[in-house]
Amino acid sequence: MKKLLFLSVLVLAGCVGRPDNIVPVSHFDTTRYLGKWYEIARLDHSFERGLSQVTADYSLRQDGGLKVLNRGYKDADAKWKEAEGKAYFVDKKDVGYLKVSFFGPFYGSYIVFDLDQKNYSYSMISGPDKSYFWLLSRTPTMDPALQQRLIEKAGGLGFDTSKLIYVKQN
Repeated sequence: MKKLLFLSVLVLAGCVGRPDNIVPVSHFDTTRYLGKWYEIARLDHSFERGLSQVTADYSLRQDGGLKVLNRGYKDADAKWKEAEGKAYFVDKKDVGYLKVSFFGPFYGSYIVFDLDQKNYSYSMISGPDKSYFWLLSRTPTMDPALQQRLIEKAGGLGFDTSKLIYVKQN
């Protein structure tokens, strides 16, 4: 996984831009965003290929950034894979626009463009372009109607939702 992660980070190197019509959420509260999130759906990328039970855990770093711990189960190898990274706000700390790195000085965009502002129960994330998309939830499953509404919204914004991988969570 580290080799694949390295290659994906090289592709993302310097890619902290925003896709057209993707606007980061405002009034972003880092403290409320911390903790475990479950991956409900994603677009395929080599660094997550074949992983199920994927989670992301966010915590504070001493330097003011966020520690990112991604974890998933590789069914083919019958073992857990982890990747630890760091994230920093690109602009203001109350805007959901961060840059994330899993290797050295290379960063990619992490754009929270939809978020349950009331309960922080779901989040939709984009990378530097629309080939990167994640739907996250605080629980391993999501209300089907809500999930469908969010996926339709992502499709309306230009993400190819026909290619989504729905992540198996146990």
